[in-house]
Amino acid sequence: MKTYTFDEIKDELIGKVGTAERDLFEYELQMDLIGTAIKQTRKERNLTQEELGKLVGVQKAQISRLENNAGNVTLDTLLRVFTALKAKVKFKVELSDMQFQVG
Repeated sequence: MKTYTFDEIKDELIGKVGTAERDLFEYELQMDLIGTAIKQTRKERNLTQEELGKLVGVQKAQISRLENNAGNVTLDTLLRVFTALKAKVKFKVELSDMQFQVG
């Protein structure tokens, strides 16, 4: 019986690294993880969605959408949410032959 690695299974079912399908999958996964982290941290801080929304300057519905799908949000809103949750934020950007980090 042949065994497969997790990476081999992802390559087969989702697409190889660098393909549009795989890039979209990885992006959506990251956005889901960000939304889950925001929700978990909000609850740990004993904040409702409405309370967090007031701290950030957005409606409760936008916090709900963010927690369920962080993919359709501006960087400014994300940064305001992280600031309200007292989160430490670091960015790492890689462009062609250039790399830089913020935070």
